[in-house]
Amino acid sequence: VQLQAFGGGLVQAGGSLRLSCAASGRTFSRYGMGWFRQAPGKEREFVAAISSWSGASTSYADSVKGRFTISRDNAKNLVYLQMSSLKPEDTGVYYCAGNRDSLSRIYAEVAEYDVWGQGTQVTVSS
Repeated sequence: VQLQAFGGGLVQAGGSLRLSCAASGRTFSRYGMGWFRQAPGKEREFVAAISSWSGASTSYADSVKGRFTISRDNAKNLVYLQMSSLKPEDTGVYYCAGNRDSLSRIYAEVAEYDVWGQGTQVTVSS
């Protein structure tokens, strides 16, 4: 599968944005999916993850809990990251990633992902 993230942009603090990640191929549903972000000069960090198949399990970084929601639509080969109450510290390049092991698990580490999309820039102004 190949991934392509889109939907980033410039938004004021307190605003909302929805990122999407489009996957190619017919095996998307078996992939556990995640979102990561990277700010200038910082390491890539975990944001949110959703399990494969039905997406019954989700996980969030403490910094985004209650503000971000990850979801997936297997029929459309899409995974979303709905972001609300955005803060300037949410600024960064956001990446979607996939783990192909189809075990309905949650993955929160960069090294656990097999496939990465190109990033999409999110800038939150104060």
